[in-house]
Amino acid sequence: MNSQSAFAAALLDPARPCPSDLKTWNGSDPASRFAVYRNNVFNSLIDALADSYPVVHELVGEAFFRAMAHAYVHSHPPRSRLLVGYGEHFAPFIEGFAPACSLPYLADVARLEALRVQAYHAADQMPLATQAIAAALTRPEGLGELVLRLHPSLGLLDSPFAVVSLWAAHQGELALETVDPLQAENALVLRHDLQVEVSRVSNGSAQFIRGLQQGLPLGLAAGQGQSAETSFDLSACLALLIRAGAITGLHPSPPSTPKAPL
Repeated sequence: MNSQSAFAAALLDPARPCPSDLKTWNGSDPASRFAVYRNNVFNSLIDALADSYPVVHELVGEAFFRAMAHAYVHSHPPRSRLLVGYGEHFAPFIEGFAPACSLPYLADVARLEALRVQAYHAADQMPLATQAIAAALTRPEGLGELVLRLHPSLGLLDSPFAVVSLWAAHQGELALETVDPLQAENALVLRHDLQVEVSRVSNGSAQFIRGLQQGLPLGLAAGQGQSAETSFDLSACLALLIRAGAITGLHPSPPSTPKAPL
């Protein structure tokens, strides 16, 4: 291991000693200086996680969050100089973090917050004009083969827990005591202008939108929504996407794509 690798390994592992080749300008103890630097690095990474996962932070409290985040930093050191994306493995880490087992919904709350971070930093695209969408949707010929391109910031989370309600409660939109965290919810995350919005959608809407994300034509995606929920309302879901500015393009599906009538 070269000196740079040894320094990095010791920096993120408190069990390792200070690298032996470190020197200080004034002859003071290198180990003491290194310990301060290590502590500052850990605190900076923990603060970055707290910024990205504010609801997880609030759900478990300051002391618990910092202890959990410290363990995460130790096992998942950053791989990039950009801290905005740090914490991509935080949700699966929480699932395996034994002290958090009494909060089974915590990992999915972290997944929702990770989607918010991704949405905020996603590429920008102009939504298609409402008139153009309306004109395409009013032509019955080829409607089932129409492919809708969605905004890059759009994300979905199907959770067995009330992740949207928990999020809303921590934004002051709901009373936390009214939320049953064990109720399943589907979250839709989308950036509108500079604001990332989180909303709850039905099972059918979630599966329909997921089909569109996968590039399925409208007819096949609608079939997925109907299979997931017999009461799926295609018109209402399309209206939601149009209002949110989520549709950025329309084009016919390739000839080889399986067809499904609407």
